[in-house]
Amino acid sequence: MKVGVIGVGAVGAATVLSLIERGGMCREIVAVDRNTRRADGVAADMRYATPLSPTVDVRAGGYDALVDAALVVITAGVNEKAGGATNRSDPQGRLRLLETNAKVYADIVPRVVAVAPQAVLMVVTDPPDPLADLTRQLARHDRVFSTGTLIDSLRFRVHLAARLGVDAASVEAQVVGEHGTSEVLLWSSARVSGVPLAEALTAGDSMDELRSAIEREVRYANITIIEGNEASQFGIGIVSARIAEMVLRDERAVIPIGSYHGRFGVTLSLPSIVGRSGVIRSFEPEMSAEERQALEAGAAFLRKSESRN
Repeated sequence: MKVGVIGVGAVGAATVLSLIERGGMCREIVAVDRNTRRADGVAADMRYATPLSPTVDVRAGGYDALVDAALVVITAGVNEKAGGATNRSDPQGRLRLLETNAKVYADIVPRVVAVAPQAVLMVVTDPPDPLADLTRQLARHDRVFSTGTLIDSLRFRVHLAARLGVDAASVEAQVVGEHGTSEVLLWSSARVSGVPLAEALTAGDSMDELRSAIEREVRYANITIIEGNEASQFGIGIVSARIAEMVLRDERAVIPIGSYHGRFGVTLSLPSIVGRSGVIRSFEPEMSAEERQALEAGAAFLRKSESRN
């Protein structure tokens, strides 16, 4: 199968590398970028290492090279640092990038659909949820989703595991809603191998203190990463490749991922079945009254932000 990656900056290049390293899921990867020399360089650099991976052809190309692509991953656009979205006190967060990146998508999506009308479209560029709504409108089909809050859910699990002194693989916790400042961490359903979080805490630990610290760490993890490494790229690159694997292998895995929900009127993340056609079905998990109210407020926040653009 063929996968296209549009935009091979920090996130796009990390995604291509992760696709190669996961191995065996696709036979061909096409890197597309408005800077063709960059695309050529990234593809060449990675192609030289492909003899060490399962057989895969990595090459640069134009939009015409996306013909017959099963999946197209879009990472193009201005990132948080360049777009001025790294202020922890700014409630808009990544939504500051929407106006600029919507123009980028308005150019890209019709070109992709013209040559690969059957492809599933994965939106990675920030802010991914409103851009997925725009992509869905431009593509005129529903095989569109954003990477959503899968990366946030992993961050939640990692920080919880570190505080509890356990392996993150043993932690069950997820984030729903917007991939942004209004995201909702589902504390009420967090578990450690099935054990409720309150019971997993050691004596003397404060749930309020734990919650406050981790909420901040997870909600602003991207900014912390950017302050140290200029771009938040490797985690989302790995996540994008893993989601691609779910689609290409028709895994029907259930993860928190962004898709359009008529009840909310926008794209946001809920636990969803992911397979060959993208998001197949979504579920609303059990939530506390506080969490449900926060999810509704987050959806309203997204609707308002999209209406301005």
